[in-house]
Amino acid sequence: MNLNYLDFDYSEDADGVGTFDAMASVQPAQIPTLHAEIVAMLAWAHQHWPDACGPSEDGGEWHYDLNGTQEVSTPLALRFDDSAGQLHATAGSPAPPRTTITLTVSGSPAFCDALRAAFAID
Repeated sequence: MNLNYLDFDYSEDADGVGTFDAMASVQPAQIPTLHAEIVAMLAWAHQHWPDACGPSEDGGEWHYDLNGTQEVSTPLALRFDDSAGQLHATAGSPAPPRTTITLTVSGSPAFCDALRAAFAID
């Protein structure tokens, strides 16, 4: 599966445990596609590495952390009044909410190699 919204950065610790970190911030119309990418990745991991999800220090082969926020942005029209020496701000119409999701997936070298191959991650 090609990933359109999840763009991972990779790091590795001294014990060889690899970590893939991604953050995606989307408009409402892109939420279903982003959710589908996350579901595909986590379903793949559970299918191919069953009963192995857990921190490496507890014997797990792979682990993940998933978080999200939704924020509404309201633009401000700013105007400087040079005669009064003041800044005036007027709130505009709020934009549609943006959803930001972070996904961290970590695992053993074998898990990381398989994840890279399955999702074409560089």
